[in-house]
Amino acid sequence: MITTSGENAAALGRSQRWAQALSDRFDSLPKPLRQALTVSVTLMCSLLALFIVTVPFELYSQCIFALGCFIAALVLRKIPGRLTVLVLIGLSLTASLRYLYWRLTSTLGFEGWVDMLFGYGLVMAELYAMIVLVFGYLQTAWPLRRKPVLMRGSPSEWPVVDVFIPSYNETLDIVKVTIFAAQAIDWPKDKLRVYVLDDGRRDDFRDFCEQIGVGYIVRDNNRHAKAGNLNEALKVTSGEYIAIFDADHVPTRSFLQVCVGWFLKDPNLAMLQTPHFFFSPDPFEKNLNTFRSVPNEGELFYGLVQDGNDLWNATFFCGSCAVIRRGPLLEIGGVAVETVTEDAHTALKLNRAGYNTAYLAIPQAAGLATESLSRHISQRIRWARGMAQIFRTDNPLFGKGLNLGQRLCYLNAMLHFFYGLPRLAFLTAPLAFLFFGAQIFHASALMISAYVLPHIFHASLTNSSIQGRFRHSFWNEVYETVLAWYIMGPVLMALVNPKFGGFNVTDKGGIIDQKFFEWKLARPYIILLTLNIAGLIFGVVKLITGDDGAVTTILINLVWTLYNIVITSASVAVASETRQVRSEPRVAAVLPMRITRPDGTSIEGVTQDFSQKGLGFKLPEGVTIPTGEQVQITLFRNQQVSVFPATVVFSRGSLLGAQFDRLTLRQQSDLVRLTFSRADTWASMWGSGQVDTPLVALRDVSVIGMQGIYELFKATVKEGRIVFRNRRSAPSPLKNLMEK
Repeated sequence: MITTSGENAAALGRSQRWAQALSDRFDSLPKPLRQALTVSVTLMCSLLALFIVTVPFELYSQCIFALGCFIAALVLRKIPGRLTVLVLIGLSLTASLRYLYWRLTSTLGFEGWVDMLFGYGLVMAELYAMIVLVFGYLQTAWPLRRKPVLMRGSPSEWPVVDVFIPSYNETLDIVKVTIFAAQAIDWPKDKLRVYVLDDGRRDDFRDFCEQIGVGYIVRDNNRHAKAGNLNEALKVTSGEYIAIFDADHVPTRSFLQVCVGWFLKDPNLAMLQTPHFFFSPDPFEKNLNTFRSVPNEGELFYGLVQDGNDLWNATFFCGSCAVIRRGPLLEIGGVAVETVTEDAHTALKLNRAGYNTAYLAIPQAAGLATESLSRHISQRIRWARGMAQIFRTDNPLFGKGLNLGQRLCYLNAMLHFFYGLPRLAFLTAPLAFLFFGAQIFHASALMISAYVLPHIFHASLTNSSIQGRFRHSFWNEVYETVLAWYIMGPVLMALVNPKFGGFNVTDKGGIIDQKFFEWKLARPYIILLTLNIAGLIFGVVKLITGDDGAVTTILINLVWTLYNIVITSASVAVASETRQVRSEPRVAAVLPMRITRPDGTSIEGVTQDFSQKGLGFKLPEGVTIPTGEQVQITLFRNQQVSVFPATVVFSRGSLLGAQFDRLTLRQQSDLVRLTFSRADTWASMWGSGQVDTPLVALRDVSVIGMQGIYELFKATVKEGRIVFRNRRSAPSPLKNLMEK
């Protein structure tokens, strides 16, 4: 029997109406009866779950149970809806908790000290991973998906908003785009006050701000870095609301109208955060050529986790692209200065004070990602150290003001940055058996497979279903492997001494004029890759020469090692820095335009991309313009028409590129309004990539891993030639002695 989509929709509608009727009837019951029923159902479900998790199975019973659960998950995965997600989470937790219970009760009979060292180390890593998995499900199972509340009433009644743009060492070319865009925000001009907070105290910034009529605030010190800069500005401004943008984050014209409405609807709302969207590739995307094809490291957080936090009223302030109500911020003492992640700590303080925080998953600003791997690692080290500092000094599990959901959301965010040591444990665990014969599982290979594989497969399938738009399978392991070694030390040090380490500013902008291999940064991945390749060779030799009883155990460890080789080799590939010859990245956009040539003829075309300094565009087939010709480029916005002088610098058929000639301040402002500030520029790209398919993702990571090994081989040969050449050109000590 074949059912149509209409029949499915009707069945779904009947189910929803039935569920709503049941909910209404439950709500109509007396409160004591509702409480008794809730406690009873919760207790029954808990007892049932405990029974399912702890009931002992023999090998074949466990295999049949696991296979049935996984087939159910594969079938359910094709049915859209939140209920399906909850069932998948339930099946995943069943498989994972059954594995954990079996692991702790049946596999820890270690005999020698080597077995105990490696065995208990792996168990601790698994316990950490299990906690993060459970908390992750809690955060992402039911994203709130808040919609904008549009402004109402006369604009003359709208509140005053101060726009803060803190800067320290960014160039004026980068910051001026943000300033122009802030001025272009659609808000009553007498109620919009833009301020540049210049901790670099630079004359060219002061002069520029005076020229275009925006506020310029400096202080005589740099205490508490960005947090101190913002707090100093709070003392000399008075707007009811504060919108904060990092120096490279360019807001759209619609930013305030999309965000401020929620504050008017909810008087207890203290902060509303929007996504950090990047119009340039980060080092992973640039070096691996995955920009816009594979979601980057931060997309899961802004695409899903923050939306899940919003359900629990636990949205994090992320330092930029946010609006904060001045009153609550002053009530908690301003932006937090006790840790180097002042943003998340500020949100925690606001929640502790009883205020609401919110998240709106609509990109309303875009900025520059870190260009190089070294800068990216430096930024992540600061984040990891700051979250560990909060964990140590203002742990969300303790203290007043937070509900259970808020405590767990904040706790999971902090625990996330403790992955360094567990990740290294997973990358080296099979080597304990392959090199030393350590029995880290005191159980038969078949029983290990029967419990481990369902745990892994269910977790992978469920996370793929939940995160598919914003995180592809296996990429998380690559991200964590690249960073694990570098964040492990600062995190552990912050636990011992929370005041250790200062605030470091992440540089943005600049070029990478030649391709090179980051030998120093790649050293940990190269060591891990070498160890796993050696382990693979050892394992194959054991497989050929070992006893028949250990074949299955060896095969399991070989598969694990092979997977680790894929992950570590992909991490090595990230260390191969590709060239970035443009100081300003181009943003893809199709916009109507007109070209006017020196003879007065006009040609209609469309843009392909834009930057602050130029445009790529396409003209009708058969129309060409030679390079070097000076033209007038006209861009349109509703009834507004702006003309910009430019010179054609690239021409290949109907595809051309032009570089703007010297633009006036008015023309620069108009250009930003017509390009970077467009309300639809970033939202149209949000979450629109290919949805995750685990097997395809594994193939892609494997291919990148092979590229990483190839890049490492090329870099090694190049370094060897340099060393050999230097040795040949160096004078011989014997020759020097003879000459003397």
